[in-house]
Amino acid sequence: MTLESTISTHTAFVYMMVLVSASDSEMTDNELKSMGSIVRSLPIFADYDPDRLVDDAETCAEILDADGGLEAVLGLIEEAIPDSHHDTAYAVACEIAIADGHLTQEELRVLEILRHGLDIDRLIAAAIERGIVARNRALSE
Repeated sequence: MTLESTISTHTAFVYMMVLVSASDSEMTDNELKSMGSIVRSLPIFADYDPDRLVDDAETCAEILDADGGLEAVLGLIEEAIPDSHHDTAYAVACEIAIADGHLTQEELRVLEILRHGLDIDRLIAAAIERGIVARNRALSE
């Protein structure tokens, strides 16, 4: 059995959130809270046990720390998420990227890599990104 066939779609979504959060070498409290909120509230996670979130996140971090870890995690994500859910996956990644109120160059780069890896059309990506920004805008902005 290959590594690619060992994770569920839910776990791939978690890996994607961890990848975006860890891209700037800092997983902020807001990003971690956002991950928990997403897992508890989005329909995509309805069949996922939220108690697995920490274990899945730690496993992803371990893979990322290994040689070739980024490529391995990207491969797992691309293999486990069905084409029909690529846009949802990209939206979840964008939610994590914006969770701490600003986007770093590293986060933008990872979003670009994910967009290409998931074959998200640039116009669809722009619409998702704009929607996430609008959804997270405070009244004072």
